[in-house]
Amino acid sequence: MHKPKDFTELACSQCTKGAGLDFDFSMAFQPIVDTANQSIFAYEALVRGTQGESAYSILSKINESNRYRFDQSCRVKAIALASKLNIACFVSINFLPNAVYKPELCIRTTLQAAKEYQFPIERILFELIEDEEVSDIPHLQNIIQAYQEMGFKTALDDFGSGHSGLNLLANFRPDLLKLDMELIRDIDTNIVKQAIVHRTTQLCQDLNIQILAEGVETKAEFDYLQQTGIHLYQGYYIAKPEFEALPQINPAIFV
Repeated sequence: MHKPKDFTELACSQCTKGAGLDFDFSMAFQPIVDTANQSIFAYEALVRGTQGESAYSILSKINESNRYRFDQSCRVKAIALASKLNIACFVSINFLPNAVYKPELCIRTTLQAAKEYQFPIERILFELIEDEEVSDIPHLQNIIQAYQEMGFKTALDDFGSGHSGLNLLANFRPDLLKLDMELIRDIDTNIVKQAIVHRTTQLCQDLNIQILAEGVETKAEFDYLQQTGIHLYQGYYIAKPEFEALPQINPAIFV
């Protein structure tokens, strides 16, 4: 893995102020619920503009010259806000694998942020972001292994779409696998999607990987998925993301 063009060790104060980026951003939070014990499993930190603008408005500005600094800033901003909001469960942070030069070096700012904002590292969950194609699989394996050894949880996002598929799963074992929302959409009436999710659930059980259904938008989808053995959920039916705040969860989830 080549060193990113913008690689330099950054302090927390630099990251919270944008770390030399020519734009600023913030975070919204969306809950992931666990229906098995009727609790909140995690909150995912989702990139937004400083006035709540869409993730695309920010992510479209990322390129090779600022990827590392943006990745570092995301981590620190998410941890700082999670601490401010008193999040007592996992906080899920998307990371850019192509921004990680050496895991042991690139993680220092994250560890510093966790210490400064008094957020336990064992409550940090790193999600492999779905928008990046990873050509250096051994490098990705090294990142995941290093993060797990440091006490972080890891997740493979949007499984079943784009670059997140069986090939990635075959090369590293995350703690959590998130089913892509396209597999979830109308699953209550689509027997093909039902079969795919059923087999994937069995696969995760065999590999001792937790499985999460993301993008759940209707009661019918949720009710069907409850019958599959899946108990981790994320999506608009659960709660929409809230800008710099924790949203109210649909009370029907925990009935």
